[in-house]
Amino acid sequence: MTLPAPSNEPVLDFAPGSTERSTLWAELARQSADRVDVPLVIGGERRLTGEGTAFSAPHRHDLIIGRRYDAGPADVDAAIGASLAAKQAWAARSHSERAAVFLRAAELLSGPWRARILAATMLNQSKTVYQAEIDAAAELCDFFRFNVHFAERLMSEPLISPAGVSNSWDFRPLDGFVFAVSPFNFTSIAGNLPTAPALLGNTVVWKPSPLAALSALHIYELLRESGLPDGVINLIQGDAATISERVLAHPDFSGLHFTGSTAVLRGLCGRIGAELGRYKGYPRVVGESGGKDFVVAHASAELEPLAVALVRGAFEYQGQKCSAASRAYLPRSLWPKLRQAVADMIGRIKVGDPADPTCFMAAVIGRAAFDRIARYQALARQDGHCRIVAGGGASDERGFFVEPTLVETDDPQHALMREEIFGPLLCVWVYDDEKYEEVLTLCDQTSGYALTGGVFARDRAAVALASERLRFAAGNFYVNDKPTGAVVGQQPFGGARLSGTNDKAGSAWNLMRWISPRVIKENSAPPRDFIYPHMASDE
Repeated sequence: MTLPAPSNEPVLDFAPGSTERSTLWAELARQSADRVDVPLVIGGERRLTGEGTAFSAPHRHDLIIGRRYDAGPADVDAAIGASLAAKQAWAARSHSERAAVFLRAAELLSGPWRARILAATMLNQSKTVYQAEIDAAAELCDFFRFNVHFAERLMSEPLISPAGVSNSWDFRPLDGFVFAVSPFNFTSIAGNLPTAPALLGNTVVWKPSPLAALSALHIYELLRESGLPDGVINLIQGDAATISERVLAHPDFSGLHFTGSTAVLRGLCGRIGAELGRYKGYPRVVGESGGKDFVVAHASAELEPLAVALVRGAFEYQGQKCSAASRAYLPRSLWPKLRQAVADMIGRIKVGDPADPTCFMAAVIGRAAFDRIARYQALARQDGHCRIVAGGGASDERGFFVEPTLVETDDPQHALMREEIFGPLLCVWVYDDEKYEEVLTLCDQTSGYALTGGVFARDRAAVALASERLRFAAGNFYVNDKPTGAVVGQQPFGGARLSGTNDKAGSAWNLMRWISPRVIKENSAPPRDFIYPHMASDE
C-alpha cells in the first residue's frame, strides 16, 4: 500500500451558527447527563473490578461524569498475558494491514467521532473548545496519519546489493510487550503512546492517567471500532506503583513509552536498571518529562506579538502543558509598556466552565494541582523578592479554578524561575538591555529542563546569538512565537536534559524506537572454497 503524503487535519473554529458547534454542544449535553463506567479492557474483555471510584468534571464538583475501575495484580498479569498472546498474529500482519486500522481511526475521528472525543476531553480534562479541538481532534488525527507515513519512509530505506547479492530489511517489532504510560493533559498524547508502537507490530499494556479516564476509554473504543484486534492494546487503570512494579518485573518487558513527571520517569528508569538481569533483552525507554519553558526577549522585540505570546504561551489550557511558558527574561526598556499590555490582557481573560465558549481558561485538573499552584501563588505574595503584577487568586468552591497570574521577581534564581509549576503562573525577571548575552547564559543554566523555549527579536544578530547560546536549552526552539503549539510533521516534539529522551513524537525518530530490524543477505553464488587469493603461492 502506497499512500500520498498526509496533510495536517484542519482545525475547526466552532463559530456561532456552525454545524460543528451545534453538534458538539448537543454531545456535551448528552455526556454531561450520562454516567460512564470506565472498565479495564484486557484481551477485549471489559472488567469492572470492586466498587470503582466516581470522578467529576474539574470545573464542576457536582457533575459526576463516570466511575473508574482499577486493576489489581492479577489484572495486570492478565493484561501482560493478553498482550503476549496477541503478539504473534499482530506482528505477522503486513504493515498495510496494521496501518489500515489507524487510518480508519483518523477518518472516524475527523468525522463522526469528533464531537464524542471533544466532549469527553472538555468534560474530563476541562479544556476549552479550541484547546480540545487542536488536541483531541486535529493532533490525534495527525498522529494516526503521519505515523503511517513515517513508518512507510522507514521501511523504504534502501540497502546496497552488489552483483550476486540481495540485501533486505525485515522490520520486526520489539521482542516482548510495550508499556505505555500517558498523562492527563493531552488526549492526543494518550492516543499516540500506545498506538505508535502498535503500528510497528508491538502489543501494548496501556496505563492512562486516572485524571483522563473518560477520554482514554473513548480513544480505546475508537480503535476497536476501527478494527484493532483484541489484546493488541490492553487498557488498565489503577495505582501506578502497583501496576509498574508488576509490569517492569516481567521478563518480556521490552519498552516504555512515557509522558509524565521527571520524578516518575527517573523512578521507572531506576527500576528498569535494577531489573536488567531479569529481562530477555535491553528495553527501549522513550520518555518526555516536563519543562521549565522560557521566553527571552531582546530590546528589539516587537511589543504586541511578545505580549500575546506570553499570555497564550503561559495561560492556554491553564498552563498545564509541558511546553507552557513559565519564565521570561525581559529587557528593562520594554518592561513598562509590556507589563501594562500583559496585565490588560490578563484582566480580560474569562475563567469558567468550558461549556461557555467565551472562556479562555477553565479549571486545573484536580485537587493536587490546585493546592500546588496555590502554594506557588502564596509564595509570590509572601516573598519580598516577588510582586504579583496581575491575577493571583484561586477558588475551589465550584471547581478547581486558578486565575492567570503574572509575577515579577528581582531574583533570577528564585524558585518561581527554576521549578516546574504546571499551572497558569508566569514569572518574569527584568534585565538591563546591555546584558542580553549574560541573560542567555543565565537562561541556559538556571533550569535542568530543556523542552521548549523561544526568543523575540527583530535584530537578526540577536536571534542568531540566542539560537547558538540556547542550542541545548530546548528541544523545540521558537523565534518570534510562543513556545507551545507544536504540530505533527511540522515541529516534532521532545526535549533533553530533565525533559526526556528527545525521541520526537510526530516523526520517524520516535517510530524507529519501536522496531528491532533484521538484515537479510542472500548470496546467489556463494564461494566454493575457503582459500583467498592472497593465500596462493608465489611459485
